[in-house]
Amino acid sequence: MSAVTRAQAPFIEQMLPPEVYRQAVDQADLAISITDAKANILFANDAFTRVTGYSKEEIVGKNESMLSNHTTPTDLYKVMWSDLSAQKPWSGKLLNRRKDGELYLAELSISPVVDATGKTTHFLGMHRNITELHRLERVVANQKHLIESVVDAAPVAFALLDPTGRVILDNQEYKKLVTDLRVKEPAHVVLDSLMPAWREALAENPQQLVVSNREARVDRAAGRARWLSMTSSVIDMHSDCADSYFCAAGQPGLLLVIADVSNLREEQERARASALQAVLAEEERTAAIREGLSAAIFRLEEPMNVMSSAISVLQRRDPASAAMLQQALSGSREHMESLRQVIPQSPQEIVVSVNMNEILRDVLEVSTPRLLAAGIIVDWQPAATLPAILGRPLQLRMLFKALVDNAIEAMNIKGWKRRELSLTSALNGDCIVVSVLDSGPGIPQDWRYKAFEPFFTAKGGSGKHIGTGLSRAQQVVADHGGIIDLDESPSGGCAAIVEFRVDGDPI
Repeated sequence: MSAVTRAQAPFIEQMLPPEVYRQAVDQADLAISITDAKANILFANDAFTRVTGYSKEEIVGKNESMLSNHTTPTDLYKVMWSDLSAQKPWSGKLLNRRKDGELYLAELSISPVVDATGKTTHFLGMHRNITELHRLERVVANQKHLIESVVDAAPVAFALLDPTGRVILDNQEYKKLVTDLRVKEPAHVVLDSLMPAWREALAENPQQLVVSNREARVDRAAGRARWLSMTSSVIDMHSDCADSYFCAAGQPGLLLVIADVSNLREEQERARASALQAVLAEEERTAAIREGLSAAIFRLEEPMNVMSSAISVLQRRDPASAAMLQQALSGSREHMESLRQVIPQSPQEIVVSVNMNEILRDVLEVSTPRLLAAGIIVDWQPAATLPAILGRPLQLRMLFKALVDNAIEAMNIKGWKRRELSLTSALNGDCIVVSVLDSGPGIPQDWRYKAFEPFFTAKGGSGKHIGTGLSRAQQVVADHGGIIDLDESPSGGCAAIVEFRVDGDPI
């Protein structure tokens, strides 16, 4: 059937008998009543009698006010009559009473009927019983409030992410993390640390992101590191858009439960730090012996080389003396070889996954007593999260401890007032960059490469101090495929910059 045009409408209305209009209104499932200008009921359909419990004979001729329970606020009636008097339609909710005394909540829509002279002659009222709907709404609201109260009172953080990664629901503990970590979305920081490709997985296959009790370490510039344990699960969320009404499929969301396990980890870290301090002290002692013996052998090689040259000369002039010197030289070389055999070997470490921030934290923890004793202020500026690299943890700790020790020695000069140590870590492209900057007297330009030579030291030199151990530090950096460089810090002191590639390839 074709659409009815505006011009055809009057013609169709003439074709419909008035009785059809009356039957349509009378048989409508919506409660309808027509009153005079004083709200006296002139007509009520069958649905109206079902809702109110009154028959037509009982209700027609009575005022609409007989349905009121007289508990509806009077202000509401004032607004209603104000609108109706201005010939405006009014919609609202009233508390009514059925014939049997049962209360029900009625949702009303009242429209004034205006004659040709502009006078309101009647009111058309339509209402329905929404008591059950109101009850269900209150049940849902109460359950929502209860769930929110329980979630907010939980000692763990909750965050619900939509398929785009946007946090659409969280609780008070999560908001505390936002404040404590000083980041916009802690959920993103934790996911970036544990699963860098989480955004693609969330859009394509969220089940890949389901984990249980995975821990992430978040370092902060000011304050202690935070250890967060994350458990995730995928839930189906149904869209509230109208176009999804007939679509049963929902969209996946990722629910994160994040627990702060920092206190437990700190207890473990303190125990580990004590053991680590002992290990580092032993390794430093062994390294000092190893370096001292190596230096002694290196120094002894010089006179022995001179003796070897002298023997070559004496063999032509005084063979007997040359033979005696050769015998003494051979004995000395045997003793030196025996000395080489007793030099302690470097520990053989296996390569494991290493968090550079954790390495630096360990070094600061071990170096704290010396830093405090020297009155040095430490500015620790770590990247919030860093990708792990493959390395040897003990060697890396020894590397950065040597750099920190050199910085301490550089500033621990009598009368030196400015004593500041800056330690930063950052991700620069595919490289992790660690900077150790001090406010000491600095390093001369011509020493910046000489400082990496074996046995080089500037102790007792011209006041420009860089300490020792840089040759060992350079070896550790080279073993890990990185580079180390010395430069001038912004404060005029020494800046040691170390770079490692995340993929482990040499830079």
